[in-house]
Order: sequence, then structure tokens, then C-alpha cells
Amino acid sequence: MNLLLARILFITGSMIIGYQSMDPGKAGILGALIGIAASLLIIILEIGMRKVSMSGLSSAVFGLILGLIMAKLVTDALSLVPLSSASLSSVRVTLTLVFCYLGMVIGLRGKDEFNIIIPYVKLRRQDQAEEVIILDTSVIIDGRITDIFKTKFLEGKIIVPRFVLKELQQIADSTDVIKRQRGRRGLEILHTIQKESGVDITLHEEDIPELKEVDEKLVKLAKLLEAKILTVDFNLNRVATFQGIKVLNINELANALKPVVFPGEQMHVKLLKEGKEHNQAVGYLEDGTMVVVEDARRLLGQDVRVVVTSVLQTQAGRMIFTKIEDR
Repeated sequence: MNLLLARILFITGSMIIGYQSMDPGKAGILGALIGIAASLLIIILEIGMRKVSMSGLSSAVFGLILGLIMAKLVTDALSLVPLSSASLSSVRVTLTLVFCYLGMVIGLRGKDEFNIIIPYVKLRRQDQAEEVIILDTSVIIDGRITDIFKTKFLEGKIIVPRFVLKELQQIADSTDVIKRQRGRRGLEILHTIQKESGVDITLHEEDIPELKEVDEKLVKLAKLLEAKILTVDFNLNRVATFQGIKVLNINELANALKPVVFPGEQMHVKLLKEGKEHNQAVGYLEDGTMVVVEDARRLLGQDVRVVVTSVLQTQAGRMIFTKIEDR
């Protein structure tokens, strides 16, 4: 049943109830019109509440219930005081209104602390906790997660937030050709992951409308779900780690899997371009590692044999410094 059909049935039911609540004839027609008007008003109100999140609504209901309980306890205590029935009734109505308002406001302000509120219910045994991994936009576009999931190195519940999917769609609809290709590539990769890698991807509907930036929403959602973030974004990695969130960075994984080299080792490398320093030349290994060769600018375009002098590990990757092997 789609949303339009549900609304049509609701309007029809309201019209029938309105007609039957009045006397037959013109009064019945008036009742039917009142039913239709009331149902349309409720539908307009429902459409206006479209941006209300499930967690916010659940928090408001929780606060309302808490306010009703507090108002009941306080009014029961005041009933012991010798007051007239009229005064006691006025106090009961006032306290109920005040406590319900305060309960709803406190519930909405502190909704992130209610772990029992939908959709953050944690009804699982502690020894069977399921690992939750959130994918960000950059790691989806990167594409290497497809092969990683196929190897079964990552297990757990894979989540793609609705705002990440929306960002991918915006990139895919961009007027810039390169951005549009990257966005479409990301959408194709999501489809490939579900179809070929056997990974069950869950679309998370929570939008966190109070935050504008996607990275901020990712960090907030990871806190709420006690999840890890899978990314290749260096800045997101830093921000999330600083806030105590575990981050799985594919670039760090790729650097860790590169072969270890030591000073004195020999290797072959093809020199492709000039280096930044005087008389340097630069080549690359098959895994993308940059190899800087001293005093080799004259040998550009050639495949040379070099000896490792030092290795520098940076945030961007690893650089190997070498020199031409002495003949």
C-alpha cells in the first residue's frame, strides 16, 4: 500500500464517519464535508511533519509520558493538602500542562542520550554484539571496498546513511563531467557490492537535520550507533578519531600491506619524471609507492637498477629514496 492510497482511504473513511454522525439528508452531506475537511487538514499537518525524525518523535513521546507521570505524582501529593475541589482541579490541569511541556523539551534536547529510544534500541546480548560499519561518500566512490568485501575481511552490519546516498545522487547529477562520472561510479559500486560481494547493505533513514555538513552527520551517527566509519578521507579520519570514533581507512590498510624494504636492498624501477630536488628522478613501484633516485635525471625514461638508501613514511604514503647501483 503506497502513501497516496492510504490518504485516499483515510479521506473516504472520514467522509463516511462524518455522514453517519449526522442525520440523513442535508445534515448528512454537511457531516461528510466536515469529515473531508478534517481529513485534509490532518493530511496537511502530516505533510508538514515530514522533516520530523523518528528519534525526535520518540524522544518527545518519551518526555510526554515522563511529564504525565511526574504531574500525577505531584498532584497526588497535593491532594493531601486541604484544598477545594475546584482549586485542586485547576492545580492538576496547570501542573499537567507544565510537566508535559518540560518533559517534551527535555526529551528533545537530550534525545541523543536515550539509548532505549527507537531507532537506537540495543536489544542484544553483550557477548553477541554485532559490529556496525558506516560507509562514507569517498570510500564508495573509491571502489576498493568491493574487493575488500569479497575477501570477507570485513564483517558486520554495513550501513549507508540516507544523506550519503543523497550526496552521491547530487554528485551524479552535477553539471561537471568529472563529478558526474564519480557520482555514477559510486552508485554502480553500491549496486555491485549488493549483487556480487554478498554483503547486506542497510539504508539508514536518520538524517540528523540539525547538522548541515555530511562529515558532521557521519560523526554524529557513528556516535549514536557506536559504529566505525569506513573512509579514505584524511580530514574525516582526523576529526572522527579526535572524537573517539574508530575509523577504518583503506589508504592506511593499503600502506600497511605494501612490501617492506630496507636500506641496502636492490630493485628495478623505470624513471618517469624529474624530482623536486636537483638532478633527481622519480619512478613508481607496481603498488604506487614513489621511488626517488638521486643523480638520475639524465636517465629519464630508462629502467634502472637502484639501491635503497632510506624510507620515509608520511600520511600520504611511503617514499623510498635510492641511488643508482654502482657497477
